[in-house]
Amino acid sequence: MMQTLRQSAKAFGLALSDHQLAQFEAYWSYLQDRNRVMNLTAITERAEAIEKHFLDSLALATVADFDGKRLIDIGTGAGFPGLPLKIAVPGMALTLLDSLNKRVAFLEEICQRLQLETVSCTHARAEEWVAAPGRRESYDYATGRAVAEMNVLLELCLPYVKIGGAFLAMKTVQAEEEIQAAIPPMHILGGEMEARHTYVLPGSPNVARQIVVVRKVAPTPAAYPRRFAKIQKQPLK
Repeated sequence: MMQTLRQSAKAFGLALSDHQLAQFEAYWSYLQDRNRVMNLTAITERAEAIEKHFLDSLALATVADFDGKRLIDIGTGAGFPGLPLKIAVPGMALTLLDSLNKRVAFLEEICQRLQLETVSCTHARAEEWVAAPGRRESYDYATGRAVAEMNVLLELCLPYVKIGGAFLAMKTVQAEEEIQAAIPPMHILGGEMEARHTYVLPGSPNVARQIVVVRKVAPTPAAYPRRFAKIQKQPLK
């Protein structure tokens, strides 16, 4: 099954070594084990996890070169999409941020087991952690998968991205209304839609997905992000 991952990853321009495949195998094994007591993922079948967790995460490599870059994965959960990208592109520096401590403990354990370097597993809320010195507008890329609608994600993620960097939103092709509604907020927050890349996963050829690239072209105003309760109650429009 991991050979399927290797073959499919080639379509995303990634050549996975035997060592990297072994890391993916160990990741899946430990995720499956801890999921019995922690509810880390609703996906429990191996083939589906390879497709919808690993390969879907690796699709980000088709829109950006992460080698030597800094990525923050906000609301990462069990590590998706950031951790599969880190395995495939070991030269990147990765911050995995989540508000639930037990998930962060899982991430720390799996990073230790896989002997991954330059990975920070952080227990914090995105709208609060950005306020500390050296975090705001310090990342090349930010992303978040299945965390919130795009206008909310923009307010949480764009403040972390340096000018010239990008926020990478992972959406289905059915999210057109959501994406269009997010255009005014992205301008308020210093972003500009640069491109939209569609792709399909090998096990779901009839289900197209897309990555929306929002380039950071101006500083995010200091008033953002707001408190999360305010973001939820009054999302930017």
